[in-house]
Amino acid sequence: MPPISDRTRLISSATRRGRGRRPVNPPVERASTMLSDDPARMQEGSDGPVYGLDGTSAARELRTLLADMEGAADAFLVPSGLAAVTVPLLALLRPGDEVVTTDAVYGPTRRFLTRHLAARGVGARFHPADASTDAILAGIGPQTRILLIEAPASLSFDMVDVPALAAACRARGVLTVMDNTWAAGLAFRPLAHGIDVSVQALTKYVGGHSDILMGGIAAGAPEVLRALTHAIEDMGWHVSPDDAWLALRGIRTLPLRYQAQARSALQVAQWLQTRPEVAQVLYPPLPGSVGHELWRRDFDGAASIMGLVMKGGDTAAAHAFMRALSLFGMGYSWGGYESLVTHETPQLTHRLHAPALPGQLLRLHIGLEDPVDLMNDLEGGLAGWQAQLNA
Repeated sequence: MPPISDRTRLISSATRRGRGRRPVNPPVERASTMLSDDPARMQEGSDGPVYGLDGTSAARELRTLLADMEGAADAFLVPSGLAAVTVPLLALLRPGDEVVTTDAVYGPTRRFLTRHLAARGVGARFHPADASTDAILAGIGPQTRILLIEAPASLSFDMVDVPALAAACRARGVLTVMDNTWAAGLAFRPLAHGIDVSVQALTKYVGGHSDILMGGIAAGAPEVLRALTHAIEDMGWHVSPDDAWLALRGIRTLPLRYQAQARSALQVAQWLQTRPEVAQVLYPPLPGSVGHELWRRDFDGAASIMGLVMKGGDTAAAHAFMRALSLFGMGYSWGGYESLVTHETPQLTHRLHAPALPGQLLRLHIGLEDPVDLMNDLEGGLAGWQAQLNA
């Protein structure tokens, strides 16, 4: 039989034969205590989970699918996307080590680096988000243990040459961790490009319905897997069986939702690019946008989140734009079925190398609504923006 697609693989584990009559989806098993029949085998993992922290059926199936999707030897579940980033850092770093990452790194990740890890003797160095490969590598010093990568980067959607960075870091003995939430484990597979640890917020596209918090961590090297296993065991990280079940349900339809939302996002981005109120659309799949060539070379698909740089304006105009929308929810996160809008200019003040944007920065997440309806709604938002500027 020829190789099967992601769409098929993520469903086929539910329908494989040889397990007797059963439901399509595993049952939700709410359990802390797991019982054994033989005292000599109470700690035998081959008999199933020894304790609820080990994860029951839904969590184990989800881990298997994530590992397969990411091309990893194993995958782990943690309670949030932020935890998916912080656990590898805690597992792999020691006092005196240093992390190098983009100045555009996800805000809570930056806070963890500069507050929690800094207080424990781990340094952090932030390179400009638009730095070249050579410039990023020049910032790696003798204490650098990890290069933490985002591609595209948060808010400004800057791209980096992931394969080149991974190869150079491996040659220098520096580990690489990549936040792969934007690609959802589908559009880009970091481990296949030389990255040591791939993490993603399963809260986003895998869950797909804005009703769970969860993170995933995938790796291949035995020594890295061992360190991750020990960190998760020692800190007691666990996801609830109900959340694991919801994420497992979401991952079955992930490819279809991801592709449909990407098609709509590109259509909306192309339309926004023509608007006189808009200075720039930050969306790597859009020809002419930041990082388009790297995206086209390395990625097989796209997320549906983008930056919208307006021509001038201020906070009042940005808020007028948002208030005039009726189909876009005002809320953080993305990857669910619904469209969202946020105002992001204030977050840029946390950067050491803030981008010189010509106006206010808004972030749009495009959901599963009809893109024509979304563009009509955005037309109203742009009218609200202009009215505030003219007031």
